[in-house]
Formats: sequence, structure tokens, C-alpha cells
Amino acid sequence: MQRLIGTTVRGLRAPIFQEGDDLSIMIPDVIEQFLQQEHIAIGDKDVIAITESVVARAQGNYVAIETVAEDFSEKYGRATLGVIFPILSRNRFAVILRAIALSTVEKIVLMLSYPSDEVGNHLISLEMLDEAGINPYSDVLTENQFRELFGFQKHRFTGIDYIDYYKNLVAEFGKECQVVFSNRTETILSYTDHILNCDIHTRQRTKRILLDGGAKVVYGLDDIMTEPRGSGYNREYGLLGSNKATEGTLKLFPRDSMELVEKIQQELLRRTGRMIEVMVYGDGAFKDPVGKIWELADPVVSPGFTQGLAGTPNEIKLKYVADNQFRHLHGQELSDAVKDYMKTQAHETIDDMAGQGTTPRQLTDLLGSLADLTSGSGDKGTPVVYIQGYFDNFTKDSK
Repeated sequence: MQRLIGTTVRGLRAPIFQEGDDLSIMIPDVIEQFLQQEHIAIGDKDVIAITESVVARAQGNYVAIETVAEDFSEKYGRATLGVIFPILSRNRFAVILRAIALSTVEKIVLMLSYPSDEVGNHLISLEMLDEAGINPYSDVLTENQFRELFGFQKHRFTGIDYIDYYKNLVAEFGKECQVVFSNRTETILSYTDHILNCDIHTRQRTKRILLDGGAKVVYGLDDIMTEPRGSGYNREYGLLGSNKATEGTLKLFPRDSMELVEKIQQELLRRTGRMIEVMVYGDGAFKDPVGKIWELADPVVSPGFTQGLAGTPNEIKLKYVADNQFRHLHGQELSDAVKDYMKTQAHETIDDMAGQGTTPRQLTDLLGSLADLTSGSGDKGTPVVYIQGYFDNFTKDSK
């Protein structure tokens, strides 16, 4: 009988993991229970994806804003601090801004990109820019100019005016916050030479431009909390990928994820005799067509994955082959011809048109996005995702 089911994705309910839990044992426990309860047979290159928040919770990778403020104070002293290109988020950036305001810096110049932040949260629409005759690539706006042109704009989903929200957070600590709107990194150098760049995926370029432009002190969020201070830390990403745990506490991106996934893989191999791929995932990489928001606010989709998940897909565009090489065939004859082509010829033509149009992304980005959409970030209670058949193609008829 012809196989009808391709990729299968299941969100698995798990315990609410806490600090000190040994995920290298507890995750395999969940998988074993799932396989037995649902009578699932392990397939070739099955994938287990574990949300990064579970790993960070088990590690106790948390830090209080007072501790973060100490790091900011040591790096910037009492300078006027330029804080540039933060994302508009109560969950991602607000607690970090509280820590900055709690530090010894005397004033904050907050430079926001516009019309949207790096991940697509809009302050204003492109249509509003067009109507105002503003060029976001060259024009620098003060807060007063912005308000005169666009008034008070609330975020479509959160209902927050982030300009006032961020200013009020700083004011709670008795500090002045001056807001500037610019997409040109060099703009901040007109206000201060002590700068924190908060962009995620363009951070290295931003640092280079600032240093080349004469900035004296430049750090990114990835340079803050990279060492333990009796608290959580992340040597590679610092505050990047952090989330609000409480109003005064941050959960950081997990550490040592590569070591963890390898331990889980080996434990599952010991228990099942099968090699299962394992990854840790954060935000997926996809765009909301309504809100225009890119989901990827983490520094990477996957901070840890087993070796079998490295690389990119090696696929052909099935519909292109069917529409070209075999357009004269129909039904079962067409299916058989395509399968034969894939088995015997596709590897020789993967660089020509038959291979164009397939997704040229890292496997971990694709799988992490799939897992993120499956588990969500709300109340589903499925922090572990089990994926089967992802690496199967049209030629594989058996499970």
C-alpha cells in the first residue's frame, strides 16, 4: 500500500522543568513514555526539538536587574549612554532598559530605528512615512518632530506607545531619557561616544561602524553578562535571547546546548538502540503577514544540535520535474517516473533548474521554525516536539 503520510510533528507534554533538573535523563524519559503510550516506532532520522526556555530553566540561567546594572556600571561609568536599535518589546527589552537606568549612567539617549525595529514591530506604517515625505534612510527626527508628524501611535497588537513606555521606565529611576529616531548608526555619535548597540543580527557591522566613527566605548547586548556574577550568564550571547522572567529578573539564553543534545542523543541510543537527532530551539524564522513581525528575536534559531542536523536540504523541486521532464505523463505513470528520476538522476542535476526554488536555509532553522510554531509560547505545555519523516522524500514508501 502506498504511503500517505509524510512529515509528522507532535508536541509532547512534559513536566514543568525547574532549576537543577537533569534534562539528559528527563527528556529521554518523556520520549520513552511517548513511544510506548502512542505505540510509535522510531524512524530514520527522527528529530527531538526542545525549547530553549526549558534548558535555561533547568540551568537556573537567570539574572536580576541589579546584577545586570553592575555590569553596565563597570563598562560605562557615569557617561551619557547611547542605546541604539533596541526592539520594541516588553518581554525582550523592557527589563534590560530598567537595568540600564538602574546603573550609574547619568543620561540615556535612546535611538530607535523607524518605521519599525529589527524584527518588524512598527512604530508607524510605510504609508505614513510616504505621506509625510520622510526618508527613513537619511532623515533624523527628534521626539518632538516625530510627534508633530505622526502623533501618538500604539502598537497594533500590544496597544503600547513604546516611546512613552520606554521613557517612563527610565524616569522611574530618576534618569533623563532623550529619544531620537534614525536608521543611520553614525547618528548617535552626535550625542555621545559611549554606546550600547542592541541590534541582534547586524550587531557586528554596527560595532564596526561605531568604532570606525570614533566611538570610545562600544558594547553590544552580547557583551553584557558573559561571565557569572553569582547568577546566570551566557559567554557567547550575553543578554541576547533573554526574556522577562519577572519585572526585575531576566531569563538568559541557555548555555552549553551542544553538550546537552549530545548527552540526550547518547542516552536515547542506550535505551532504544536508535540514533535520534536532537536540537534546542528558540524563536523560529518566519514573518507574520499581518503584523509584519519577524519572529526571530533570538541570536540564532538553534543554539545546539546534533551533527546529523548540520547543513542545508539537498532536494529537487518535485513540481518542476513533473512540469518539465514528465509533463506528458499522468497518474501512476507520472509518479513512477518521478520516483525513478529521483532515485537515479536527481543527484546529477541538483545544481540546475530542478534544484532551484527549494529552500536554501539551514536545516536547524527550518526544523526550529517548525517546532516553534508547533509548541507556541503560550499554554500548550508542549516544550518537546517529536518530528518524523522530515528527511524522507517522495520515493520512500515505507515508514
